[in-house]
Amino acid sequence: MNLDPQNILVIDFGQLGDVVLSMPALAAIRQKFPRARVTVAVGRAAGALVELAGVADETLAVDRVALRDGPKALSVFRIGQLALDVRRRRFDFVIDLHSLSETNLLGFLSGARERLYARRPTRSLDYLSNFRPRPPVEDRRKHAIDRYLDVLAPLGVGPVSRVPRLPVREEDSRAVEELLKKAKAGRDAPLVGIFPGAGHPSRCWPPERFAELAWRLVRNDSVRVVLFAGPEERQKVREMRAALPPSTVVFDRLTIPQLAAASARLSVFVSNDTGPMHIAAAVGTPVVILMEQHPMFNCYIPPGERHRVVSARTVTDISVGQAYEAARAALTTERMTSLFSD
Repeated sequence: MNLDPQNILVIDFGQLGDVVLSMPALAAIRQKFPRARVTVAVGRAAGALVELAGVADETLAVDRVALRDGPKALSVFRIGQLALDVRRRRFDFVIDLHSLSETNLLGFLSGARERLYARRPTRSLDYLSNFRPRPPVEDRRKHAIDRYLDVLAPLGVGPVSRVPRLPVREEDSRAVEELLKKAKAGRDAPLVGIFPGAGHPSRCWPPERFAELAWRLVRNDSVRVVLFAGPEERQKVREMRAALPPSTVVFDRLTIPQLAAASARLSVFVSNDTGPMHIAAAVGTPVVILMEQHPMFNCYIPPGERHRVVSARTVTDISVGQAYEAARAALTTERMTSLFSD
């Protein structure tokens, strides 16, 4: 294949967890074109993840919600402004991993000579892509990681690790250690993280059950619980703090890189099916995922044998006992692993 792009735009407009799962594909692009300049257009929150992973020379942060919601005239104006910015950068190759009609249009308007798009029936505009051969049509039965890698099949990227990995920066680790020190949370007790938020209420295990789970872990397993909360959960922190064990550490103002560093300090991370769970898995922390069963729920579980999934017809059908047994099993495994590795 005689393809030697110098200035590549990768469009990766997924949510936080989706971007983590796209990391193997982003790493494969970086590996395939080591001399090219790679820019990743990504949602604002996820931009920090791309920078942390070191898979791009630059990120182009985009307010995904503003582009799609709000008054139509304003959305069209914002898309136009973004298209002008992209066109000024003179990309010669566009890879659209997410492939929605608006991202396909953005790639077309970029002026790039080559355009490789994911093929998503009813969602993408295939005729705006001109790369040959074309990638396979998206197979929704495949894991999300493999669907992203399938987009790159025409490039012949070769074997790559399909396990997303995020490094932890020293400055972020120091910041987290300082916060833990202020909370008097040393290394004498394992840290178990809980994240009660999710992108949609239907994916949220009830907060009172997270509180009951925290009490069981503290009483029975001598752990220190860390409550994580993002902007969407911040208003509920005061209410949850009152229901949680008094020793609970609350992290509700972390940056994304600091979230990665804090997750790396945990023995286990218990969470709904949401972005921070994928970040924790990507820094190497075992996760316990509480999620509803649906036809494709296995397609979004982090790869690896250390993670545990507790699922039911709806997430509210999951009992505290089921979550506790999974968390305790993960905690016991980590303790045994640490014992034999010392």
